[in-house]
Amino acid sequence: MPSNSNRRRSRTRRTRRMEPMYVKRRQRGLAVLIASLLLIIFTIIYVASQRVFPTGNSTDYEGNGNGVVQMVEIKEGSTVSELGPELVNRGIVKSNSAFQTAANSSTKASAIEPGFYRLQGEMSAAAAIAALVNPANKVEALDIVGGATLMDINVVGGQTRYGIYSQISKVTCYEGSRNCINAQDLQNIAATTDPAELGVPDWALDAVRAHNGDPRRLEGLIVPGQYMVNPDHDARAVLTDLITNSKTAYNNTGIVERAQGVGLSPYQLITAASLVEREAPAGEFDKVARVILNRLKAPMKLEFDSTVNYGLTSQEVATTDEDRKRVTPWNTYAKEGLPDTPIASPSIQAIEAVENPAQGNWLFFVTIDKKGTTVFNDTYEAHLRDTQQAISNGVLDSNRQCSRAR
Repeated sequence: MPSNSNRRRSRTRRTRRMEPMYVKRRQRGLAVLIASLLLIIFTIIYVASQRVFPTGNSTDYEGNGNGVVQMVEIKEGSTVSELGPELVNRGIVKSNSAFQTAANSSTKASAIEPGFYRLQGEMSAAAAIAALVNPANKVEALDIVGGATLMDINVVGGQTRYGIYSQISKVTCYEGSRNCINAQDLQNIAATTDPAELGVPDWALDAVRAHNGDPRRLEGLIVPGQYMVNPDHDARAVLTDLITNSKTAYNNTGIVERAQGVGLSPYQLITAASLVEREAPAGEFDKVARVILNRLKAPMKLEFDSTVNYGLTSQEVATTDEDRKRVTPWNTYAKEGLPDTPIASPSIQAIEAVENPAQGNWLFFVTIDKKGTTVFNDTYEAHLRDTQQAISNGVLDSNRQCSRAR
């Protein structure tokens, strides 16, 4: 029978013989694990690289797409070539290399304008470029002109001037649109959403909130210009974008400081500018602005027909005695001072005209012929004489039946 010392020596020898084998097995396991991880990493890198920089014959899809429309935006200042990786990631084209080749082969690619375009999934690179250069695939821009109103205007005689809400609906409700915005939805958002959430400037919040429930309460807070409406935005997001961008444009004129310089609040300045936009012919903005400020200082009622028309369901240049007597928040024949709100979207030019009015003592003006000739006067007697000339020239003729207009 072995002694205790012999047994200990035997176990020690076996342990020493086993240690290298155990280490080797552990090293082999670790090597397998590392190899597996490297294989996974290389596979991921390979798959990703094949999507962006594929090799072989799988660099491009075939045909004009799979019928699934996707909106693609080319931002201001960006180029078509910068669009490639995004189109690959969204599955619109198969490879960036194919897209770049197609773009470089097109003589029209460099002329593609910023905006939103309708493409499809799985298009060949050439088909994607062809779609981008085709004007039919570009989402129509929202074009707001100076003097535009939020609501539609029915002109006496049958014509309709579509308001901003209807214009937004038109550019979002194209054939195949998945996000058609109804004009009524825009009106509901404008009337009921807290104006601060829509981006209304701090200096306009109290005035806008005072007309809660009225979809016209945002009047004058959208600057005229061309806008690209994001087709994926809902009614609230569209209005917020328009008002936020306009707030920046107004503030860039120094409106807060400039308003103080002419004795108005910023909101009153925009209201006065909306009158300039609706009343003044081109080239006379600063003179009409001076008339407004002179009459407010006198003080005198403004008595602008545009403020009468704003509260009417049907409008024309001439207004009736009855209309001028009607009390509304805007009618400056029936109320002192400025209208409670702007009556249209004033352009930056109109804003700047009120901020920097012409020098003069004029209190009156009237357009005397159909060419747009406008005469400014200091006295009521001279104004009456010129008004009679306007009447004689048919400028103030009315198309209303059984009405007395001026």
